[in-house]
Amino acid sequence: MRAMKRIVILISGRGSNMAALLQAASAEQWPAQVVAVISNQANAAGLATASAAGIAARVVEHVAYPDRAQFDQALSAVIDAYAPDLVVLAGFLRILTPEFVEHYHGRLLNIHPSLLPSFPGLDTHRRALEAGVKVHGATVHFVTPELDHGPIIEQATVPVLDTDTEDTLASRVLEQEHVIYPRTVREFIEGRYALVAGRVVRHPV
Repeated sequence: MRAMKRIVILISGRGSNMAALLQAASAEQWPAQVVAVISNQANAAGLATASAAGIAARVVEHVAYPDRAQFDQALSAVIDAYAPDLVVLAGFLRILTPEFVEHYHGRLLNIHPSLLPSFPGLDTHRRALEAGVKVHGATVHFVTPELDHGPIIEQATVPVLDTDTEDTLASRVLEQEHVIYPRTVREFIEGRYALVAGRVVRHPV
Protein backbone atom coordinates (compact mmCIF):
# COMPACT_ATOMS: atom_id res chain seq x y z
CA MET A 1 0.00 0.00 0.00
CA ARG A 2 1.33 3.42 -0.96
CA ALA A 3 1.93 5.85 1.88
CA MET A 4 -0.57 8.68 2.22
CA LYS A 5 0.94 11.84 0.73
CA ARG A 6 0.80 15.12 2.62
CA ILE A 7 -0.24 18.41 0.99
CA VAL A 8 0.04 21.99 2.26
CA ILE A 9 -1.97 24.68 0.45
CA LEU A 10 -1.05 28.38 0.49
CA ILE A 11 -3.75 31.01 -0.04
CA SER A 12 -4.23 34.76 0.25
CA GLY A 13 -7.99 35.16 -0.18
CA ARG A 14 -11.19 33.22 -0.73
CA GLY A 15 -9.38 30.07 -1.81
CA SER A 16 -11.74 28.86 -4.53
CA ASN A 17 -9.06 26.63 -6.02
CA MET A 18 -8.30 25.32 -2.54
CA ALA A 19 -12.00 24.47 -2.11
CA ALA A 20 -11.99 22.68 -5.48
CA LEU A 21 -8.97 20.66 -4.37
CA LEU A 22 -10.58 19.70 -1.07
CA GLN A 23 -13.79 18.67 -2.81
CA ALA A 24 -11.97 16.53 -5.36
CA ALA A 25 -9.76 14.91 -2.73
CA SER A 26 -12.82 13.89 -0.73
CA ALA A 27 -14.99 12.79 -3.65
CA GLU A 28 -12.22 10.86 -5.41
CA GLN A 29 -10.60 9.48 -2.24
CA TRP A 30 -7.12 10.64 -3.12
CA PRO A 31 -4.13 8.80 -1.64
CA ALA A 32 -3.27 12.10 0.04
CA GLN A 33 -4.28 14.35 2.89
CA VAL A 34 -4.34 18.14 2.96
CA VAL A 35 -2.65 18.66 6.32
CA ALA A 36 -2.66 22.47 6.45
CA VAL A 37 -3.87 25.61 4.74
CA ILE A 38 -1.67 28.65 5.35
CA SER A 39 -2.43 32.27 4.48
CA ASN A 40 -0.39 35.44 4.54
CA GLN A 41 -3.63 37.33 5.26
CA ALA A 42 -5.43 36.84 8.57
CA ASN A 43 -8.76 37.79 7.00
CA ALA A 44 -8.53 35.31 4.11
CA ALA A 45 -11.97 33.76 3.68
CA GLY A 46 -10.45 30.43 2.70
CA LEU A 47 -9.20 29.88 6.24
CA ALA A 48 -12.77 29.36 7.44
CA THR A 49 -13.32 26.84 4.63
CA ALA A 50 -10.27 24.89 5.74
CA SER A 51 -11.28 24.96 9.41
CA ALA A 52 -14.78 23.76 8.55
CA ALA A 53 -13.20 20.81 6.75
CA GLY A 54 -11.16 19.92 9.84
CA ILE A 55 -7.88 21.10 8.34
CA ALA A 56 -5.29 23.12 10.25
CA ALA A 57 -5.67 26.77 9.22
CA ARG A 58 -2.58 28.85 9.91
CA VAL A 59 -1.62 32.47 9.36
CA VAL A 60 1.85 33.84 8.66
CA GLU A 61 1.31 37.53 7.95
CA HIS A 62 3.89 39.00 5.61
CA VAL A 63 3.43 42.46 7.16
CA ALA A 64 4.93 41.14 10.39
CA TYR A 65 8.34 40.74 8.75
CA PRO A 66 10.75 43.44 7.58
CA ASP A 67 11.52 41.86 4.22
CA ARG A 68 10.57 39.08 1.84
CA ALA A 69 13.43 36.81 2.87
CA GLN A 70 12.49 36.79 6.55
CA PHE A 71 8.83 36.20 5.72
CA ASP A 72 9.72 33.28 3.48
CA GLN A 73 11.91 31.79 6.21
CA ALA A 74 9.07 32.01 8.71
CA LEU A 75 6.62 30.59 6.19
CA SER A 76 8.95 27.68 5.42
CA ALA A 77 9.24 26.86 9.10
CA VAL A 78 5.46 26.58 9.42
CA ILE A 79 5.17 24.56 6.21
CA ASP A 80 7.96 22.17 7.13
CA ALA A 81 6.36 21.40 10.47
CA TYR A 82 3.73 19.51 8.44
CA ALA A 83 6.35 17.56 6.42
CA PRO A 84 4.57 18.00 3.07
CA ASP A 85 5.23 15.99 -0.06
CA LEU A 86 3.65 18.78 -2.10
CA VAL A 87 3.06 22.51 -1.59
CA VAL A 88 0.25 23.99 -3.66
CA LEU A 89 -0.17 27.71 -4.34
CA ALA A 90 -3.88 28.51 -4.69
CA GLY A 91 -4.20 32.24 -5.12
CA PHE A 92 -1.16 32.95 -2.96
CA LEU A 93 -0.34 36.55 -3.85
CA ARG A 94 3.30 36.75 -2.87
CA ILE A 95 6.46 36.74 -4.94
CA LEU A 96 8.65 34.03 -3.44
CA THR A 97 12.41 34.25 -2.96
CA PRO A 98 14.69 31.94 -4.96
CA GLU A 99 15.75 30.29 -1.70
CA PHE A 100 12.15 29.41 -0.85
CA VAL A 101 11.49 28.05 -4.34
CA GLU A 102 14.66 25.97 -4.31
CA HIS A 103 13.77 24.50 -0.91
CA TYR A 104 10.60 23.04 -2.44
CA HIS A 105 12.08 22.27 -5.84
CA GLY A 106 10.01 19.74 -7.74
CA ARG A 107 7.15 19.81 -5.23
CA LEU A 108 5.80 23.36 -5.54
CA LEU A 109 2.86 23.90 -7.92
CA ASN A 110 0.97 27.00 -9.02
CA ILE A 111 -2.00 27.79 -11.24
CA HIS A 112 -1.98 30.98 -13.30
CA PRO A 113 -4.99 32.49 -15.08
CA SER A 114 -3.50 32.72 -18.56
CA LEU A 115 -1.94 30.50 -21.19
CA LEU A 116 1.67 30.92 -20.17
CA PRO A 117 4.08 32.18 -21.34
CA SER A 118 1.51 34.80 -22.37
CA PHE A 119 0.40 37.32 -19.75
CA PRO A 120 2.45 36.46 -16.67
CA GLY A 121 1.78 38.54 -13.59
CA LEU A 122 -1.42 40.41 -12.76
CA ASP A 123 -4.49 41.62 -14.69
CA THR A 124 -4.32 38.73 -17.11
CA HIS A 125 -7.93 38.93 -18.32
CA ARG A 126 -7.78 42.66 -19.03
CA ARG A 127 -4.51 42.25 -20.87
CA ALA A 128 -5.88 39.35 -22.91
CA LEU A 129 -8.87 41.44 -23.97
CA GLU A 130 -6.67 44.42 -24.81
CA ALA A 131 -4.39 42.19 -26.90
CA GLY A 132 -7.34 40.87 -28.88
CA VAL A 133 -6.45 37.21 -28.40
CA LYS A 134 -9.07 34.69 -29.51
CA VAL A 135 -8.14 32.03 -26.95
CA HIS A 136 -7.38 32.47 -23.25
CA GLY A 137 -7.10 30.02 -20.39
CA ALA A 138 -5.19 28.75 -17.37
CA THR A 139 -1.87 27.02 -16.74
CA VAL A 140 -0.66 24.67 -14.01
CA HIS A 141 3.12 24.77 -13.68
CA PHE A 142 6.01 24.00 -11.39
CA VAL A 143 7.22 27.11 -9.59
CA THR A 144 10.69 28.41 -10.40
CA PRO A 145 12.41 31.64 -9.33
CA GLU A 146 11.26 33.42 -12.51
CA LEU A 147 7.69 34.61 -11.93
CA ASP A 148 5.07 32.56 -13.81
CA HIS A 149 7.65 30.90 -16.06
CA GLY A 150 8.03 27.43 -14.54
CA PRO A 151 7.71 24.23 -16.58
CA ILE A 152 4.14 23.78 -17.77
CA ILE A 153 2.23 20.70 -16.60
CA GLU A 154 -1.22 21.30 -18.07
CA GLN A 155 -3.30 24.03 -19.68
CA ALA A 156 -6.98 24.60 -20.35
CA THR A 157 -8.39 26.96 -22.96
CA VAL A 158 -11.54 29.03 -23.33
CA PRO A 159 -12.62 31.08 -26.36
CA VAL A 160 -12.58 34.85 -26.01
CA LEU A 161 -15.99 36.15 -27.06
CA ASP A 162 -16.71 39.53 -28.63
CA THR A 163 -19.07 40.22 -25.73
CA ASP A 164 -16.58 39.34 -23.00
CA THR A 165 -15.72 41.62 -20.13
CA GLU A 166 -12.93 40.98 -17.64
CA ASP A 167 -15.46 39.45 -15.28
CA THR A 168 -17.12 37.10 -17.75
CA LEU A 169 -13.79 35.94 -19.11
CA ALA A 170 -12.38 35.46 -15.62
CA SER A 171 -15.42 33.41 -14.62
CA ARG A 172 -15.01 30.96 -17.50
CA VAL A 173 -11.29 30.64 -16.92
CA LEU A 174 -11.88 29.97 -13.21
CA GLU A 175 -14.25 27.13 -14.09
CA GLN A 176 -11.42 25.50 -16.02
CA GLU A 177 -8.96 26.13 -13.18
CA HIS A 178 -11.25 24.11 -10.91
CA VAL A 179 -11.04 21.23 -13.39
CA ILE A 180 -7.35 21.08 -14.22
CA TYR A 181 -5.82 21.94 -10.85
CA PRO A 182 -7.35 19.04 -8.91
CA ARG A 183 -6.46 16.73 -11.78
CA THR A 184 -2.81 17.76 -11.93
CA VAL A 185 -2.44 17.66 -8.14
CA ARG A 186 -3.87 14.16 -8.06
CA GLU A 187 -1.56 13.06 -10.88
CA PHE A 188 1.42 14.42 -8.94
CA ILE A 189 0.58 12.51 -5.78
CA GLU A 190 0.03 9.38 -7.86
CA GLY A 191 3.51 9.77 -9.35
CA ARG A 192 2.35 10.28 -12.92
CA TYR A 193 4.85 13.05 -13.62
CA ALA A 194 7.82 14.83 -12.08
CA LEU A 195 10.17 17.71 -12.69
CA VAL A 196 13.41 16.35 -14.13
CA ALA A 197 16.24 18.60 -15.35
CA GLY A 198 13.85 21.50 -15.78
CA ARG A 199 11.27 19.56 -17.79
CA VAL A 200 8.00 17.83 -16.94
CA VAL A 201 8.48 14.10 -17.44
CA ARG A 202 5.40 11.89 -17.63
CA HIS A 203 5.54 8.43 -16.10
CA PRO A 204 3.41 5.44 -17.10
CA VAL A 205 0.64 4.62 -14.65
